[in-house]
Amino acid sequence: MADKDMTLMAHLMRRAGFGVPRDELEACAAKGYEATVEELLDPDAHGIPPLDTSVLFRHSPGFKVPGNPDNAMGYWMYRLINTSRPLEEKVSLLWHQVFATANSKVNNPPEVVRQKEMFREYGMGSYRRLLVELAKNPAMIFWLDNQENHKDAPNENWGRELLELFSMGQGNYTEDDVKECARAFTGWTLAPTLPGVLFNRFPWEFKYDPEDHDDGEKVFLGQRGRFNGEDVIDIILRHPATPRFVARHLYNFFVADEVQVSSWQDEPPRDPEAVAILADTLVGSEFDIRSTLRVLFNSDFFKDERVWFAKVKSPTELIVSTMRLVRDFRVYRPGMAGIGMETSYQGQAILNPPSVEGWHTGQEWIDSGALLQRINFVADRVGDVSLPGVRAIVDMLAVSGTLSPDELVDGCLDLLGPIRMADDTRQELIDHALAAGPIRRGQTEQEHTAFGARVSEVLKLITATREYQLE
Repeated sequence: MADKDMTLMAHLMRRAGFGVPRDELEACAAKGYEATVEELLDPDAHGIPPLDTSVLFRHSPGFKVPGNPDNAMGYWMYRLINTSRPLEEKVSLLWHQVFATANSKVNNPPEVVRQKEMFREYGMGSYRRLLVELAKNPAMIFWLDNQENHKDAPNENWGRELLELFSMGQGNYTEDDVKECARAFTGWTLAPTLPGVLFNRFPWEFKYDPEDHDDGEKVFLGQRGRFNGEDVIDIILRHPATPRFVARHLYNFFVADEVQVSSWQDEPPRDPEAVAILADTLVGSEFDIRSTLRVLFNSDFFKDERVWFAKVKSPTELIVSTMRLVRDFRVYRPGMAGIGMETSYQGQAILNPPSVEGWHTGQEWIDSGALLQRINFVADRVGDVSLPGVRAIVDMLAVSGTLSPDELVDGCLDLLGPIRMADDTRQELIDHALAAGPIRRGQTEQEHTAFGARVSEVLKLITATREYQLE
């Protein structure tokens, strides 16, 4: 069985990324926990280059400016699978969940992709800067109708969601605050552009129209002034509800599943002390996300074994972690768009959340249909011994030559995670392996093939367990 340090490192790499194969996990362990955290938080400072997409665009130029949603999903999935900066992409996934924006309404895949690029650029920096960039983001403006927010006819959609879902949460503002917030963002709109033709879209750009901005006096969250949008964001960030709300998002995404956001007003946090620590860090760092994540990943509450495997993997996390484990699509080949679409079949159509509230997470990722799809997807991959990652697992187990059933099962659990398995489930796996006879690598090609089949069979059974669905 893996030692505690290796298991803790695996926990970090699952939560701050999408897991890593054994050789990469051992390399992280050799560097040490705190050093690995620093690399994840600041890849630029550690010489880790951004993903080179030139090969992808050379083979599939349609991914560069994706005119259809399938290519847009495939492009982001390629990035998730192949990035050397996993936390950067994981944070982008976080903000996609929080600032949910769907192509079903925007109907402009390149702009939805550009929003994710904005999350990648600003997602670990200042939360104030992130909110300002979000308010200017063309996809968000269209998604929440701020191009229809005029000084003589305010539209409250953006102002309401900024307060309810993006910063403070229900119960911390009034309807008058929503109205005044909307007034502050009048004139934040889209520049005129040519209409799209079929799948082609011309780029959208933000435009501030001073003639359409309501410059009158406003009373917002108890303060009075001729506020504009940035003033409103500053007032929001000074409100004590905001750091608590953002901190709970970070805890829910990186530490352990919470109740759904809509219940946060009624249900206390799972770990109030941890949320308070994160909230205090946000305030003390002037809402710097990188500084707050540094505290989170190095905290006792994150390292606590009680939160290991306390989150249900989202469909995107399940798919990406599996593909990185088996090392599929690490070299370009056709079919990337299909892998992106797989998230839809499992209940999380990336780039197309069901509402501004985003997806319901945790146990709600699992129903009878989604669970079967999840199991079949993973089993197909880990059952393919031709994939480099699966082949590597087989080869590592083959070093012993002959394995007992419990050595086979424990070895697979170790190399898939390490994964902690309930005793009764582990025993069922051992009994199954025992019933199939001796487990030997042998000398002939036929024996090698049979050994690989035995390993892949156990891998498939493990991925069908409850434990594999958790991270």
